[in-house]
Amino acid sequence: MKSTRLSVVSPVYLAEELIDELTNRLHQTLKNICDDYEIILVEDGSPDNSWQRIQSLCKKDARVKGIKLSRNFGQHYAITAGLEKAQGKWVVVMDCDLQDKPEEIPLLYAKTNDNYAIVYACRAVRKDGFIKRISSKLFYSLFGYLTESKQDSSIANFGIYHKEVIAAILKMKDHVRYFPTMVQWVGFSSAKVNVDHGHREHGKSSYSWKKLINLAFNNIIAFSDKPLRITIKLGFTISFVSFCIGVYYLFKYSTGSIEVLGYTSLIISIWFLSGLIIFILGILAIYIGKIFDKVKNRPTFIVSDKINIDE
Repeated sequence: MKSTRLSVVSPVYLAEELIDELTNRLHQTLKNICDDYEIILVEDGSPDNSWQRIQSLCKKDARVKGIKLSRNFGQHYAITAGLEKAQGKWVVVMDCDLQDKPEEIPLLYAKTNDNYAIVYACRAVRKDGFIKRISSKLFYSLFGYLTESKQDSSIANFGIYHKEVIAAILKMKDHVRYFPTMVQWVGFSSAKVNVDHGHREHGKSSYSWKKLINLAFNNIIAFSDKPLRITIKLGFTISFVSFCIGVYYLFKYSTGSIEVLGYTSLIISIWFLSGLIIFILGILAIYIGKIFDKVKNRPTFIVSDKINIDE
């Protein structure tokens, strides 16, 4: 790490109209904390003119640094790309949509004086729509259950992290990247600070329902083997229930209560058990697919261009 004291990393996607305001507010905020800081904007294959705006800002001020990915890899891969180039003792990670307010950074930074390596920004009152708030709570509840971890829907990427935390995260070579869970996994002392969550200034979230479902599914598979253990329990339960039903019908048959076994129960059993077997095989296939992705050892992202970034 070089001597830069504070780094801000922000993934950029569909933010052409936001980048100027974001950087201006960051400059106004960061100069009151320290003179030595950098702003790293990672353009994640955005279809608009976000990269052109980043280039313009970088030419005006060397403290603004730009990284362009070769295509849209995803928010958390873009964050990783920025973290690899961050040189600060403390690193702030925040979204570019201005719902994470730059003006809240001093509160997070002040809390680090209490010897915390991680300070999360807690969105006590979220300014998102009703559907997004509910879907977020459902996602974190399901994700927490299946990964056997504590998840808080009021906490996302926004926070400040010591360089040792960032170094530990970068050592994780997971093919699937999800920044909040990776921060949680590496440990270190942490605290929460309530911050004011802003309204979205322009446009709408790039996360569609399909992307949210894929994000949840991929991260559950990547961070937990609980779905496999659930299938074992499900199989054992069905076997036990089937055994009990078998004993019951055998008893009825031996007493002469049943002369001809029912066609309906036979067909239902065949279809149900066939579906269960296919379901279990599907889960196994997904895990094997993830192993296949891992052993290919492809890079998790590719940088096509950068500006004001030292090699």
